[in-house]
Amino acid sequence: MRIFLRRLKKTNKISFISFWIIVFLYLLAIFADFVSPYPYDLQHRDYPMAPPTKIHFFDKEGKFHLRPFVYKTELVNVAFNEYREDYSKIYPIKLFVKGKKRKILGIFETDRYLFGVEGEGKIFLFGTDIHGRDIFSRILYGARISLSIGIIGVSISFFLGLLIGGISGYFGGKVDAFLMRIVEIFMMFPSFYLMLALRAAFPINLSSIQVYLLIVVILSLIGWASLARIIRGMVLSIKEEEYVQAARALGIPTYRIVLKHVIPNTFSYTITALTLSVPGYILGESALSLLGLGIQEPYPSWGNMLSVCIGNLRVLTNAPWMLIPGFFIFLTIICFNFLGDGIRDIFDPKKW
Repeated sequence: MRIFLRRLKKTNKISFISFWIIVFLYLLAIFADFVSPYPYDLQHRDYPMAPPTKIHFFDKEGKFHLRPFVYKTELVNVAFNEYREDYSKIYPIKLFVKGKKRKILGIFETDRYLFGVEGEGKIFLFGTDIHGRDIFSRILYGARISLSIGIIGVSISFFLGLLIGGISGYFGGKVDAFLMRIVEIFMMFPSFYLMLALRAAFPINLSSIQVYLLIVVILSLIGWASLARIIRGMVLSIKEEEYVQAARALGIPTYRIVLKHVIPNTFSYTITALTLSVPGYILGESALSLLGLGIQEPYPSWGNMLSVCIGNLRVLTNAPWMLIPGFFIFLTIICFNFLGDGIRDIFDPKKW
């Protein structure tokens, strides 16, 4: 890992920074139960579409406070979504505040949150949605869905692509012809419409867990075909190399030759290709959720958080902070693309 990071930093500093941004996002998703100040489904009925909370160091009289604080806000005009701060009392932002009990990673039960305010004060770093739910907390919980789908979907595609592409390229003949026709059937359909067709083939009234697993399977079925075709071409070349011929002459079983000599030599391409394909899975999940065919409320994903903004002019004009999940989708996709470019440079033999 150290060698990888050192080479990544040396060849492409933007990719190096992107790698740590991605790691940071995944850590936030893993520890969302501890980092988020509120549960993802907690509704603050008195704060619908509340703007991001202003964090202060100076009070109304101009006095400086070492600890940042917030004022209590209250809705004064429902029609224009206007909020006003109440300067009569300040609420310091504290670390490890006590709140509602929940489990970190579903294992460790705690009633402590990383940060927050006590009493009647509220802190909404990214504002609230139309139900008064904290957008910052929902983004962290939504990252678990949006980010994990990319990794799990790519892993399944990686396995299917290597397996089918490796078998097709190594054995050739009728096996190659049969498997490639299957690959071409999947590749001939536009991926987005194939994704919608596969989703429409299943019942609408599925639980969020079932929908999550279904989306992973659908995206994996779409993504493996192109990888398998490229792996097949690489294996056709690799199997003619002298070390593979020598392994055959020594009587080494076919499965060992494929697993130990042929497939590993395709990793220089596949690792880069998979890194660059993760954004496609994230966008696929977001598109399904945006259309109402993905993760359902109250469970958040970055896609279904954006779905509220579709065709809703009031939300777009009075609460533009509800588009923040779109920024995280953009940031993740850009970082994965930069990281893929950096990994491609690392595996480029001309540079080393």
